[in-house]
Amino acid sequence: MMKLVMAIVSNEDANKVIKKLIKSNFFVTKLATTGGFLMSGNTTIIVGVQDDLLDSCINVISESSKSRTKLVPNAISSEFGIFSSMPVEVQVGGATIFVMDVEQFIKA
Repeated sequence: MMKLVMAIVSNEDANKVIKKLIKSNFFVTKLATTGGFLMSGNTTIIVGVQDDLLDSCINVISESSKSRTKLVPNAISSEFGIFSSMPVEVQVGGATIFVMDVEQFIKA
């Protein structure tokens, strides 16, 4: 049986994750995506994996995409308009990983 791994990582970590996956003999598809709390650029990585290699794939992704803190502008909205205040520290990076069963795999 196979699994489909979809990992959403920050653009800052994407090249490192992809290089390590390829070095570990995984076939990788890369999609440029946007979303999340900051609406910042992400990369969605898709990997078809045999069941026995799933843990290895997840470990490569996890080890190569670390979370970190970032200062972002903080805007306050009131009846008088939007005002900027002190920046806020937020956690960014890391990976969001989805694993799905694959009923059939065809490489044509």
